[in-house]
Amino acid sequence: MNFLARSVRAVRPVRMVRSYATEAAATGLRLTFAVPHQTLYKDASVAQVNIAAVSGDMGILASHVPSIEQLRPGVVEIIENAATKKFFVSGGFATMNPDSSLNINAIEAFPVEDFSAETVRHNLAEAQRVAASGATEEEKLAAKIEVEVLESLQAAINAK
Repeated sequence: MNFLARSVRAVRPVRMVRSYATEAAATGLRLTFAVPHQTLYKDASVAQVNIAAVSGDMGILASHVPSIEQLRPGVVEIIENAATKKFFVSGGFATMNPDSSLNINAIEAFPVEDFSAETVRHNLAEAQRVAASGATEEEKLAAKIEVEVLESLQAAINAK
């Protein structure tokens, strides 16, 4: 019997219990939102953050259950006390901590209002053409990813 197998049997079963974050309910949700070249929010107090996760869209408030979510191409909506800001992200991770702090690390993030609907529509048509053409397999795969991102971006622009 190998070391790992002996170790597994020696460990007593651990009872898993789901718990809720309660430590920081009074201070509200604290957001840190960063991309590789800049920090967009640093420990800022916000009311709510809505994210587009691979597991589904979700709204996050203070005292949310701790979790780690992979972001899909979509909108991160930040609801502050008087204003709402929307950023389009192409991917990344969101980590909700027990102390009501939320860390979002995105590959790219741009304000939704910075995009031109016409340019997105043109780029989407071109990517769909490449994906359906007789291009190499590598070009087709890259075009399919581009189509997915641009379709999400187009939906975000149309929703604003």
